[in-house]
Amino acid sequence: MTHSVLHLNKGAEKRLRAGHHWIYNNEVDNQKSPLKGFVPGSVVNAVDFRGKGVGSFMINPHALICGRMISRQQDRDLTSSLIKNRLKQALALRDMCFDAPCYRWVYGDSDGLSGLVVDRFHDILTVQVSTAGMERQLEVILDHLQRLVQPTGILLKNDGKMRTAEGLDTYVRVAAGQVPEQVELTENGVRFLAPLMTGQKTGWFYDHRPNRALAAQYARGKTVLDVFSYLGGWGLTCAMNGATSVTCADVSELALEGVMRNADLNGCADRVQTRLGDAFDTLDQLRLEKQRFDVVIVDPPAFIARRKDIEAGERAYQKLNDMAMKLVNPGGLLVSASCSMHLENDRLRDMIRASARSLDRHALILAEGGQGADHPVLPAVKETRYIKAIFAQISPGL
Repeated sequence: MTHSVLHLNKGAEKRLRAGHHWIYNNEVDNQKSPLKGFVPGSVVNAVDFRGKGVGSFMINPHALICGRMISRQQDRDLTSSLIKNRLKQALALRDMCFDAPCYRWVYGDSDGLSGLVVDRFHDILTVQVSTAGMERQLEVILDHLQRLVQPTGILLKNDGKMRTAEGLDTYVRVAAGQVPEQVELTENGVRFLAPLMTGQKTGWFYDHRPNRALAAQYARGKTVLDVFSYLGGWGLTCAMNGATSVTCADVSELALEGVMRNADLNGCADRVQTRLGDAFDTLDQLRLEKQRFDVVIVDPPAFIARRKDIEAGERAYQKLNDMAMKLVNPGGLLVSASCSMHLENDRLRDMIRASARSLDRHALILAEGGQGADHPVLPAVKETRYIKAIFAQISPGL
C-alpha cells in the first residue's frame, strides 16, 4: 500500500529524531501537503524538508497534535500483528513488575500505541481511546485483548476531553462480557472496590502506587489526613500499614461512601473517618478546630490542564501547600502530590520552600516520587511524565 506523504517544515524533524513521537499542526508544510487533504485516522509517511523519511504516523488534520508515531520506518501500518505484538510486550512488562494483574496495561505512546489506555482490574478491563487512528482499529484492539487475557468484561470509557479535540463522539459502554457496578482491585496489598462506569477517569488511579506505598511506611503509628481522597487510595494504604487513625476528605459524597466500603473490605473501618466538602474549606475548618496530623497528604486533580492555566494553577498549588502545612504536627510529614504535567518538579519543590518560609517552618525533603512502572516514561517525551510527589518533614522554624 502506498502512503500519502506529509511534508514537515525545516527543523521540525529535529525533535522527532531526538526521540519525540508527535507532530504538531504548525510543523507541517501546508504548501506541499495541505493538512485538510488527509483523512482523520489514516497513516502517512512523514518526511523532512529535504524529503528524507522520519517515520510512519497516524494523522488527524483537525487536532493540534496532528501526527502520532507508529514507527520510525516508512510504510508501516497500524496492522493487527503490530497491535498484538505491542499489547504482548506491554503485558509482559507489567507482569514482570507486579504480582497481581491490577495495573495500567497500556500507557499510550510509551507502549507504542498512541491514544490507547488499558487498565486491568484482575479479569476486567477498562479501555480508553482518544485518537482517530486508534478508533479505526478499536475492534482489532478488543479482539486481541480478549485473546490475550480472556477477560470476563471490557468497558469502553470513551468520555475524555481528548476525543472531542479529535472529532470523536463520547460514550461509556460495555464492549464485551459483563462489568459489575463495583470492580475489585489490589494495590500495595490493599483491596479496593472501584466504580468503573461512574468513577473518575478509568475508575482508579494506579499512577501514584509507589508514592502511596512510601507514604504508608512513614505513617506507621501516626495520624493521617488524606485530602482529595477519592476512594481512599492513600489513606487506606496507610491504615493497612499501621496508621493509628486516618481522615479522608473529599468533595464527593459518593467517593467517601466508597472510602468506607473499602475500609470495611479491609477490616480497618474503626480507624477511618471521612470529611465531606471542598478541600480548601475543609483544610480551613480543620485549622479553626485546631486539629493537627502527623501525616498530611494532598493529591489534588490537575490544577494545570493546559499551558495557559500555569499561573492560576501554581497559585492554587501554593495555597494548598500553605494550608496543608499548617496542619502538620511538629516533626510530621507533608506529602504534596501532583498529576499536572505542566507543573515542573522544581516548581513544586519551591512551593514547599516558600510555604515553609512564610509559616516559619523548617522543611526537609526526605524523598521525591514519580509514577509507577505501569506508566513508563519516554525520555524524549516529557508529556509521558506527569506524576510527582514530595515527602517533606515539617518542623518549627530554626
